[in-house]
Amino acid sequence: MKNFLSDRINKLSESETLAMANLSRELKAKGHDVISLSLGEPDFNTPDCIKEAAKKAIDENFTFYTPVSGYLDLRQAICNKLKTDNNLDYEPGQIVVSNGAKQSIANAVLSLVNPGEEIIIPAPYWVSYKEIVKLAEAKAVYISATIENDFKVTPKQLEDAITPKTKLIIFSTPCNPTGSAYTQNELMAIAEMLMKYPHVFILSDEVYEKIIFDGEHQSIAQFSFIKDRVITVNGVSKGFAMTGWRIGYMAAHKDIAKACDKLQGQITSAPSSIAQRAALYALKTDSSITAHMLVAFRKRRDLVLELLKDIPGIKTNVPPGAFYVFFDASSYFGKTDGQTKINNDSDLCMYILNKKFVAMVPGSAFGDPNCIRFSYATSENLLIEAIKRIKEALAELK
Repeated sequence: MKNFLSDRINKLSESETLAMANLSRELKAKGHDVISLSLGEPDFNTPDCIKEAAKKAIDENFTFYTPVSGYLDLRQAICNKLKTDNNLDYEPGQIVVSNGAKQSIANAVLSLVNPGEEIIIPAPYWVSYKEIVKLAEAKAVYISATIENDFKVTPKQLEDAITPKTKLIIFSTPCNPTGSAYTQNELMAIAEMLMKYPHVFILSDEVYEKIIFDGEHQSIAQFSFIKDRVITVNGVSKGFAMTGWRIGYMAAHKDIAKACDKLQGQITSAPSSIAQRAALYALKTDSSITAHMLVAFRKRRDLVLELLKDIPGIKTNVPPGAFYVFFDASSYFGKTDGQTKINNDSDLCMYILNKKFVAMVPGSAFGDPNCIRFSYATSENLLIEAIKRIKEALAELK
């Protein structure tokens, strides 16, 4: 039957993070004590007040089709949020609410990019960027950022990759998988460089905006001279522990927003009406309802970094946001425990999973085969146990 599937779907890869999560579930089903650090999902429940808003929406019969781009009051609330939190001026007609930030990204790419055009993606990158580029039949151009530079690229690196075929640059800040975040000065330097290339657009994925520990979140759309070429993507999943509600949104020039509305109208139409009402409440309520999450994530980050220091050959930076540590484990490549030889990051992840039942994601999934992504979106006790197991597994490699 696979012979009848389209080339488009056959070229598409399965999400590596979901693949590791599935392996974890299979091992758990066999009775193994698996600690899964593969998925990027807050381990907190959605705040009760947001859940109550959804229940109220059901009782008030918000159960009919909504505008494709989302309820007007939700889009206005997003505009208010962007103004208050980011000093960005948008109108509701420039906002499209989608079934998660992933759909917002896909909408923007498919609405902007033609087959054969180029999309610059700094690496490490989120796994779905490269697959969305495949769907658009575009060419991904990767730029490597190193752990020594906090996994951030420079304006010169970007400029050197720009050609007449370049249409879009996609990056995230704070970043999945590294937790790195661009400063205002770094974004300004990139924006000023891009003034010379009016054919190049920027997609800024800011879904981890609420999870930043050091400094303040910065948006590249704050620079008025480039704002019309910026698509800002965000959502409620990470900052409000609402991953399953599937509400993301984008803010962009009205022509881009209108194009994304057209595309979304032919594929999924609007996201759930009930989830939209919950998101409206989340965006309008006091941010203190999730302040405990930020405190917990900061504490976990510091704990993980301190524990990883005790493992020889592991190299980390200090991520200022999100809930990941992207550590360099390349010093273990070429080693063996006598039965299994570690040739690369995938081998190392599978070795640790099979040996000590700790699931992580190989860095090659994110464009850096020297590293492994470690999610600390779980309890401190599990993090301590996970790192103990990792240390034991690595100690057997000679």
